[in-house]
Amino acid sequence: MQTVSSPPSKRIAELAVLPVFFDLRGKRVVVIGGGEPAAWKIELLAAAGAQVDVYAEDVCEELSALAPTSIILHPRPWTPGDLEGAALAIADIEDDAEAHAFVAAAKAVAVPYNVIDRPEFCQFQFGAIVNRSPVVVGISTAGAAPILGQAVRRRIETLLPQTLTQWAQLAAKLRARVMDQLAAGPQRRAFWERLADRAFESRSPGASDEIIDLPATPAAGRVTLVGAGPGDAELLTIKAVRALQSADVILFDDLVSSEVLELARREAKRMLVGKRAQRESCAQDEINAMMLSLARQGKHVVRLKSGDPMIFGRAGEEIEMLERHGIAVSVVPGISAGLALASRLGVSLTHRDHAQSVRFVTGHSRKGVLPDTLNWAALADPATTSVYYMSRRTLPGIVAELSARGMSLETPAIIAGSLGRPDEQIWRGTIGEAVSAVEAFPLSAPTIFAVGDALKVREAMPLAATGS
Repeated sequence: MQTVSSPPSKRIAELAVLPVFFDLRGKRVVVIGGGEPAAWKIELLAAAGAQVDVYAEDVCEELSALAPTSIILHPRPWTPGDLEGAALAIADIEDDAEAHAFVAAAKAVAVPYNVIDRPEFCQFQFGAIVNRSPVVVGISTAGAAPILGQAVRRRIETLLPQTLTQWAQLAAKLRARVMDQLAAGPQRRAFWERLADRAFESRSPGASDEIIDLPATPAAGRVTLVGAGPGDAELLTIKAVRALQSADVILFDDLVSSEVLELARREAKRMLVGKRAQRESCAQDEINAMMLSLARQGKHVVRLKSGDPMIFGRAGEEIEMLERHGIAVSVVPGISAGLALASRLGVSLTHRDHAQSVRFVTGHSRKGVLPDTLNWAALADPATTSVYYMSRRTLPGIVAELSARGMSLETPAIIAGSLGRPDEQIWRGTIGEAVSAVEAFPLSAPTIFAVGDALKVREAMPLAATGS
């Protein structure tokens, strides 16, 4: 017989291991060992419906708690004959000689084997798991880096709502009815695609009769206002990422970073609608009209705003307009620049010894100058930490107003530009020094100006960045 070796298919790169999913319901699985590593594997096997035979003279507390309901415990050393008829064999063994004996016994009866945390004695591995059963995601690093696999699992966990279980169960329940009532091809596909879209809305499904009619009923459009934070994509909330992953259209502001946009669904249409002070951009009426038109087409529209949508944005007007036209609207908060600055520098804006309140203040009016309605006497209180947004051009005027109301020019101050981005700039000093210092910040940079005695508590510059 001639063996022909062919290169891997171009459609898929070489795999270190093949991901497969065993149906273990009612099948016998052998586990050797009674320690904590074995206990976790036993719990996993029992959850999959296996009949678990455990061979161990001593068992840990976790395993003892499982024994009455999930496993059959044999309080003795294992023998090669114990592996006969098993679907899988798993062992928690440290001794090399015993591990070799276990592998030989498993091979003799053609049972797939695994020695926990010892890849050289494994015919298969247990991957990290994301459980939304019947939706189950398995992650493998082929034994090379289990901690990396766990990190990948955490990322996937954030993307899959807990209600996905209910949607998958509903899909199984409806499958026969869909086959019977909907024509094969585009009609069925449209139904399943629409059901899949709704499965990521973080809500439970409705009644089956309502769901089955989806293809005949135009999809109801909706708008989600999402806070993109100051720029660092890792500061987004889980709910924000899910909204981006389910969007049909994303209307994003000029200040939203490319890293944040990269988290969006690839098929989503992305439309820049501007909205930066002193720059040409879409008028608010145009943005409102786009949201309304797209939602009426049945689209899920994400209005992606820098920072938090409810702070110094036009979210209130947008919500009022959408509700007036009967469009469903929701808000996902984001981290506002003032809060991001405090975290970035490790500075408490309301340090109990120096500040009893914090204010977020707009640094310019609609005309691009300082608002004439600000209470400068209250803002000049050094025991109040004030953060002035959009203040790159108006900072000298802010300092002049505060000084005129009696605030010392030695009051601590911070200027931050492009916070959380690669071109981030941070300056610390006093309000008297800030007027000249701000000249080093580009006019185009989104800039905030923080003032107050609480800022002097910690003089260090930005905290070291850490991975998630």
